[in-house]
Amino acid sequence: MSNTNPATGVHQHAHHFDSAEHEFQASKQGMWLFMVTEVLMIGAIFVGYFIMRGRFPEAFHEAHKLLNVKLGALNTAVLIFSSYTMVRGVSAAQRGNPKQCLRFLGTTVAMGAVFCVVKYFEYSHKIHEGTLPGGLYTFEGMTTPHVPLFFSFYFIMTGIHAFHVVVGMSLITWVMFRVKRGEITPEFFTPVELVGFYWHFVDLVWIYLFPLLYLLG
Repeated sequence: MSNTNPATGVHQHAHHFDSAEHEFQASKQGMWLFMVTEVLMIGAIFVGYFIMRGRFPEAFHEAHKLLNVKLGALNTAVLIFSSYTMVRGVSAAQRGNPKQCLRFLGTTVAMGAVFCVVKYFEYSHKIHEGTLPGGLYTFEGMTTPHVPLFFSFYFIMTGIHAFHVVVGMSLITWVMFRVKRGEITPEFFTPVELVGFYWHFVDLVWIYLFPLLYLLG
């Protein structure tokens, strides 16, 4: 249900907030707390990766050579560009330009879709080769012990990240519907900005994943 007055276009804050600004600041703090929980979850996986990489450096170094660096670099460029379009979309919402906002948000969703398509082809190749995690590993071109462990982390880390990309695309699409309905105005753009925070976080995680998995092993 919208809290925007259709006659004035001014956002009517919820009754338990003193003002729209108070509501915005509380929402922003809530989003940052949510981000902290995300960092704790993903951080735990990163710690596990570094521990195993320290125990089996040769296996991780050899295994990372089976990843497609070009596809990883392409997805990196795609997500960096999507962060730019997200920023422009938020800026357009703040300036009261819904058409431009929709154009940039739509481009962001499209870039997320490109990322997922590239990931699909990458995963398909891994499945075809048999470079799968744990006991599913059947690739015969590499006999270094503990290589399947690397792919366990690869699929967990990139899979969780891909899930977050899909969630981000869904949230941006939801925001676009609100923009179309006229619920986002220069006086109320909290949903756009908070979804933007989330999208930038997802992009930042990939900035760490790409060199860690594809370049360093």
